[in-house]
Amino acid sequence: MYKAKLNIISTILVLANMNLTANDDDSLYFQFEPDSVNLEIGDSMNVKVSLLSSDGSLSKNQFLLTGEWGSVEVKPWISNPDGIANVRLKVFKSGSFNLNASNITNDRFKRIRGSLPISVPAPPIERVEFIDPPSTAYEGTRIKFLVKILDQAGIIRNDVEAIFNSSNKTIASFDEFGNLSINQRGRVQLTVSINNQSYNNIFSNTELRILRNPVKKIELSMNEGSYRTGDVITFNATAKTPSGREITDVPIEFSFTGKANYGIGLPASGLVTPEGKFVAENPGEYTIFATSSGFTSSITVKIKPRNIQKRAKLIGHGLITDVFTSDLWVWQGVDDFSDRDFAVTGTWEANGEAYFWEVTDPSNLVIIDTVIVDARTVNDVKISADGRIGVITREGASSRKNGVVILDVSDPYNVKILSEFNDGLTGGVHNAFIYDNHVYAVNNGRKYDIINISDPTNPWRVNSYELNTPGHSIHDVWIENGIAYSSNWSDGVHVVDIGGLQFSEENRYTIMNNPILQSAGKGSTRNPILMTSKSDTTGRNHAAFPFLSQSTGSFYVIAGDEHFPFGLGEIQNKEPANPRGGYHFLNMNNYKDPVEEAIYQVPEAGSHNLWVQGDTLYTAFYQGGLRVVDISGELLGDLYKQGREIAFYLSNHPEGRIPNSTMVWGPQPYKNHIFFADMNSGLYAVKLVDYDEKDD
Repeated sequence: MYKAKLNIISTILVLANMNLTANDDDSLYFQFEPDSVNLEIGDSMNVKVSLLSSDGSLSKNQFLLTGEWGSVEVKPWISNPDGIANVRLKVFKSGSFNLNASNITNDRFKRIRGSLPISVPAPPIERVEFIDPPSTAYEGTRIKFLVKILDQAGIIRNDVEAIFNSSNKTIASFDEFGNLSINQRGRVQLTVSINNQSYNNIFSNTELRILRNPVKKIELSMNEGSYRTGDVITFNATAKTPSGREITDVPIEFSFTGKANYGIGLPASGLVTPEGKFVAENPGEYTIFATSSGFTSSITVKIKPRNIQKRAKLIGHGLITDVFTSDLWVWQGVDDFSDRDFAVTGTWEANGEAYFWEVTDPSNLVIIDTVIVDARTVNDVKISADGRIGVITREGASSRKNGVVILDVSDPYNVKILSEFNDGLTGGVHNAFIYDNHVYAVNNGRKYDIINISDPTNPWRVNSYELNTPGHSIHDVWIENGIAYSSNWSDGVHVVDIGGLQFSEENRYTIMNNPILQSAGKGSTRNPILMTSKSDTTGRNHAAFPFLSQSTGSFYVIAGDEHFPFGLGEIQNKEPANPRGGYHFLNMNNYKDPVEEAIYQVPEAGSHNLWVQGDTLYTAFYQGGLRVVDISGELLGDLYKQGREIAFYLSNHPEGRIPNSTMVWGPQPYKNHIFFADMNSGLYAVKLVDYDEKDD
């Protein structure tokens, strides 16, 4: 059955006012006082921002404020209801920035935007220094020297070029990148300075004593075996004297050559790390070299195709064309419905619908109920682990009371609205997660609120988790085993302890194999504690999913991008969009120092939501469709090029909202099938089969 909109009487009244405001939106404008700002790093000042109507009066329209990540801090970040904000700005970096303002509307494409230019001059350079330079080295080797350049504000300046010099180039000489080639024994003074005549007096020196090199041979070894594309091979190289004594402090460089099995001009591509880990992207013969002190050793290996490909066979499809489809969740029913399976899908820039489906027979996906709330977008939908409670998010409510709606889904044929939580959520909730009687709601893209739903008819806020970096924002949060993994655009992934996993015999294996869980347990919903983070210099971190490798025991967080460099044509102009992005595999074995080791990126397609089951990654790649990827074994390099893709499916339906245009939002593996939502054409169920299996 269809549900009436929440607060229907007040909604109608407010909607009328909102429509008047929307019609007048073209005449609204932002006024900044002052109209430009010049500050030094570390300085702050007050700015008044007003949203005015064409006659100069206050618009009575609330708006949001943002500063640029890592550079401009803005407090507060939301105006009062009249359309005024007295803002305190503080700057942390040099450059040209903006204070950005946008009003809150039910249609995101009709927002009024304004910006205040902020100019922050670069402080003078104060010093340049080598980073941990060695005092001795061996003749016949090469060493890379690292430096850092700091200005008077104590900020590292990567925009300033360093110049390297040696006092005796016959003994040792630098290239422009700081690599020192050591030719013979002796002593040299090494200098780093600034490539700017204004800083001729700023430099740093270090002395280097060059020793006789005792190395006379290099030995190279590996574990024998059969290797495929994508398999990581570890090569162990040792430098030895004529008597066989190992020299452990001599630098050894690795390289490779090869010949691919197939194709005219097909390169034998791969990757070898400074530590000697090698992975091939194409089948063929590869020779790996270890070189030091004028000596080289090599091993040739044969790489076979990975040969893991399957076909994604369409089993069922529930077509939706009148609105855009957003996220999905699939679950098993409870009580009288415990022998059946269900799904819920949201809608985007539509009319506030959430569709409930029976999917017990994946070949017959049927809508069995619809909940409608006051919203333009129901971006996210989640179901509790016990299958009884649902949560849907709201954006673009006519009343500006966005937030989350709590549902009773124990009878999916007759879903009931239990409550709503709107307090402080004016700007909207984009994503949410249910875990252990709490909803984690991403609030206005600034933080996530932790909402207690032990009594789902009376939700209340326990606490919030918000970053303290300038210009911060958040997109999503995922909870597993008492750990919250949030995705924060430029601030990247934050791993937060909200209670951890209590030790028991049942949980022993999970805890002992997860370095984060081993240290967790000090946090709680009332006191969330940051355990680690990994920033994203591209500013595209959109999703995060924890992954414990079943084959290696390594623990990763997979960080997904979202990037629309060519705009949101899909929604704005009813034409196919062209996003970009990929998934970054962050090794968390030493969780205090996460290391990105691999990436999966489909060329000319855009990553969105993901799911991991076992050692298989299920991904939504927007116009690149559904992708299923083998992530077993050690991971290194570009997984797409290594033949690790198991299957794909392009959901380009001729009757889609945008015909013949794939736009996959998110996947979920469930009971030997893969369910996924496509923005243009609804809900799908596919199954992996052998290529030679015929369709029914």
